[in-house]
Amino acid sequence: MSRIDELKKRINELNYHYYTLDEPLVSDAEYDALYDELVKLEEERGYKDPDSPTTRVGAEILSKFEKHDHIAPLMSLDKAQSIQEIENWIIRTNKLIDEYNSNSDDKLPEPEYVLEYKFDGLTINLTYDDGNLVNAATRGNGITGEEILLQVKTINSIPLSIEFKGLMEVQGEGVMPLSKLEEYNKTADIALKNARNAAAGALRNLDPAVTASRNLDAYFYSIGYIDESQFGTQEEMLEFLSENRFKVSSFRPLMNNIEEIKNEIETVGETRKNLDVLTDGIVIKINDLRTREILGHTNRAPRWAIAYKFEAEEFTTILEEVIWNVGRTGKVTPSAILDPVEIGGATIRRATLNNYDDIERKQLRLGARVLIRRSNDVIPEILGIVPDPDVETTEIEKPDHCPYCHSELVQNGVHIFCPNSISCRPQMISRLTHFASRDAMDIEGLSEKTVSKLLAELGVKSLTDIYEVKKEDLLKLEGFKDKRADNLLNAIENSKDVKLSSFIYALGIPNVGIKTAMDLVDRFETLENIKNASEEELTEVPDIGDIVAASIHEFFHDEEIISGLDDLINHGIKFEEVDKKEDSAIKDKRFVITGSFENYKRKDLEEILISKGAKVSSSVSKNTDYLLVGKDPGSKLTKGESLGVSIIRESELDDFIENMVN
Repeated sequence: MSRIDELKKRINELNYHYYTLDEPLVSDAEYDALYDELVKLEEERGYKDPDSPTTRVGAEILSKFEKHDHIAPLMSLDKAQSIQEIENWIIRTNKLIDEYNSNSDDKLPEPEYVLEYKFDGLTINLTYDDGNLVNAATRGNGITGEEILLQVKTINSIPLSIEFKGLMEVQGEGVMPLSKLEEYNKTADIALKNARNAAAGALRNLDPAVTASRNLDAYFYSIGYIDESQFGTQEEMLEFLSENRFKVSSFRPLMNNIEEIKNEIETVGETRKNLDVLTDGIVIKINDLRTREILGHTNRAPRWAIAYKFEAEEFTTILEEVIWNVGRTGKVTPSAILDPVEIGGATIRRATLNNYDDIERKQLRLGARVLIRRSNDVIPEILGIVPDPDVETTEIEKPDHCPYCHSELVQNGVHIFCPNSISCRPQMISRLTHFASRDAMDIEGLSEKTVSKLLAELGVKSLTDIYEVKKEDLLKLEGFKDKRADNLLNAIENSKDVKLSSFIYALGIPNVGIKTAMDLVDRFETLENIKNASEEELTEVPDIGDIVAASIHEFFHDEEIISGLDDLINHGIKFEEVDKKEDSAIKDKRFVITGSFENYKRKDLEEILISKGAKVSSSVSKNTDYLLVGKDPGSKLTKGESLGVSIIRESELDDFIENMVN
């Protein structure tokens, strides 16, 4: 054991110097000898510790990704594509700071800005507890992601254990270095087109061996949650990460004004081309963390940071066709079909067009050569035409009837809509697909393709019809055998027990995303209260303005929608009416659950505890208050007993919940 601990410590040290600091301490042969010795000793022992460097690549292939709820939300960043937009942001934040200082004795400091690279890969969120890496997840919707711990452990620069022993979430970007991409493609059966897709695809591959084969790296730039704050500025946070052996970019200059920021952006615009990783912009953050707390955030983004996006390269090609698509709200939007062109390793065949006004303003015509711009991996945008008097072009006609159901279209502002929400097939396909999505009713297997089959072949016309589908109906569909039909029916049945916030999101209310749905439930607690809320009451919810309030109020006062809601409830939809964290004897207490329970699902236990303000962790540490122990608890019970954690066994669980939780 002593030798194993010595080898683990030495190999982790060598990994840190090789992968994070880029300064090897020994030869490859010396490293291999130490690693092989550790493997041999662990095999003789019959067990390896979770923080052993030999756990980085296991043989386990996952059957699916599990959901993971982040401790703290991962917010998006507002974007700027000009220096003027950054200056406008600075003016706005300065105004808010001045307003606060004029009404407070505890003044905020003059703003100072930290600049960081905006890495172009896949956002990852790591959870450390008691010094160990216990979970890793994708960003997902910012509230819930997918667990990718086995995949993340293949990244050698990520520490499996750290000095800090509290609970902490760390955010960073998983990337594939360009040199590794080039090296990989030399022997790959199928070459990878670009580093961003290569990184994202590797981290979301069910086989960790595939992830390992791409030699990914990761840079870290934020701590979303920490038990006890260790710092007062972004600069101190990055130093703290560095001290705990996370890979942090050395580029993090401090700026005081827009001129300094502008000059640095211009410099980086050139020098970033020499980096071994993709960057698509600069993130500008206010350095002082207390100022950030006062500034707060909007519904989706912090007010104290903004991302400057570098100008994308521009290309030209021929606009061959415009097709019109119908979304779940009935909006009819155009898409441009292009003569294929290679941009950044990807073949581009389509481009975004916002509406018919956009087409007219840019003077677009079929057959014309157009200028397109592609930023990262988003669908390119058409900027305008490249005039050529020798090329024959034709006018793009504005549709007056729906291309699918042939209903007469209606104009609302610059947008056109198909009013036929009852039988317009694309609207219903989109609506049902959204309803079944992961953050909504989470009906696994009800994909857009399957929804299309249900509509075309089984006559499904509404959300309610989903709950009336029978096995014999599904077996009529191509590709459906007994097992697939049973799985889908089980998923449909299981979806009837749903969080109220997920149900609200599933309904597809205009302008209501998952975060707004959660805010509505926090404020009103029940579906009835939300339905009966006035527009004025709705605007009292954080980040809900007049427009969103009006759309929610209008939605719940539509007789057809109310009838549809009643039908859904009558088909067995059930949800917790109260989804608030109430004060209780266990508020802010930290729990770990281990083993299996006869009368409870672990997920249900977690939700009971969280609803009462408790925190649920995945590993036992000195900070754990209670350990709930079921059948076959494993090593967590031993560790909990050694640390003096309060143990609640299954026989005591009912009384504990009744006396301490309720």
